[in-house]
Parts: sequence; structure tokens; C-alpha cells
Amino acid sequence: MTIGITGGIGSGKSTIARDLAKRGFVVYDCDREAKRIIAENKEVQQAIIDLLGEEAFVKGIYNTQYVAQRVFNNPSLLAQLNAIIHPAVGADILEKKPDFVESAILFEAGLDKICDKVIVVEAPEDIRIARTITRDYHGDTSPDNINKVRARMRTQKILTGDLVINNDGQKTIPELVEKITHWMCKN
Repeated sequence: MTIGITGGIGSGKSTIARDLAKRGFVVYDCDREAKRIIAENKEVQQAIIDLLGEEAFVKGIYNTQYVAQRVFNNPSLLAQLNAIIHPAVGADILEKKPDFVESAILFEAGLDKICDKVIVVEAPEDIRIARTITRDYHGDTSPDNINKVRARMRTQKILTGDLVINNDGQKTIPELVEKITHWMCKN
């Protein structure tokens, strides 16, 4: 069985996924694996070059800054880029058959369709903002950084899952993972 783990930015999904991996489960980190696929898969690289031009790779290395500048203000280009990367990630997941697939964009990427079950990790907005500020902005709580986090939150679409985990800090990560493993045994 392959279980998707998703949740908004700062919800704690990656922390839960790391704890599951420490317990011996195979966890597929979609962000990390997408970067690997872009770096290694010649067909994906060529499709990106065809879409965005030779500048998408500099000396064979993915030019993240250039690509971001091109796609994030152009929804059509972003959708076309995602149409290259998401199917490649999905095929890789099907080949590897992990226990868990961790992705912030599980539903947007259509990866929920290849998962048998989906876990959604939730947390209150103020906690999610604080976690993200600590992780991505070194604790700098300037209004500009808070607005950046809120803007990222607005772009994420989280639908309901088969299990919802509330990661509001009332329970430890190991306690939340125990809830997940207990739920798995029943399903």
C-alpha cells in the first residue's frame, strides 16, 4: 500500500515523513526526487529546454533561478512545466512503490490518484507561519516575510484525506506517527 502525505506549508508533513523513515518505512520525498529526475532524466531535460530554451540548464545543471523567473509569473508556462515534471515523478513513484509519498502538492500534481490512501497534516495558521518563518527566514518575523508565507499558503490546495492529523503542538511527532501506524494496521 502506498500512502500519500500532504499538508500546507509549515504543517509538519515533512517532519512526520522523516519520523516514518526513521522507523523503517520507505518515504518518497517528491521535492527531492523531482530535483533528481530533472538532473538525471534526459527526456525531461529536453522537454524543459524545448519549453523554456537552452538557458534552463547551464553546463548541464538546472537553472532554477531562470526557470522560476520564467514560470512563476506565467501560469500557462508553469502548467506546461508541471505537465513535464509531475508525470515523470508519478512514473518514478509507481516504479519504486514506496510506503509513503510526501508532497505539498499531492492533489495538484495528481499524485493522490496513485496513492491507496491519503493523510492530510493540518496545523493552525499562526503555528504554520511561525514554523515557516523559523525554517525559511531564520526567524525574521518582518511583515514582508509573513506576507510571503501567507501568499505561499494561498497557492496551496489541500483537499480532505482518509486520515487527518492535527499537528498543533499538543502531541509530539512520535505520538502523531504512532497514530498513523495504528491507523495503517486497521486499514
